[in-house]
Amino acid sequence: MAKIERFEEIKAWQMAKELVAVVYRMSGNGEFGKDFGLRDQIRRASVSVMSNIAEGFERGSDKDFQRFLYMAKGSSGEVRSQLFVALELGYLTAEEFADLGTMAEGVSKAISGFISYLTTEGSKP
Repeated sequence: MAKIERFEEIKAWQMAKELVAVVYRMSGNGEFGKDFGLRDQIRRASVSVMSNIAEGFERGSDKDFQRFLYMAKGSSGEVRSQLFVALELGYLTAEEFADLGTMAEGVSKAISGFISYLTTEGSKP
């Protein structure tokens, strides 16, 4: 695997960036857009995923990077949990819920894979 020089090259970060864009678009529509508490919380959680990946990478320490990847993974779980609330309140259709959930789960899996890689390799790529 080639050495990653910038956090923007990390696949999990790229996926998280896409998730943020979709969350922002979906949460701005209809009643979802008027529920400021849930709207703002799911937006913050999604941004937290990509921010933690970036911040951890930039810290320059493998231990810190892994810790921030775990926080990013936790924020991805938070997004998925909040999607259930949005679905129950009728803010999302079943299809939108499934699509966003699949995206968030994909981000979690990518982060988990990266954590495993770093644990196995013992260093940041």
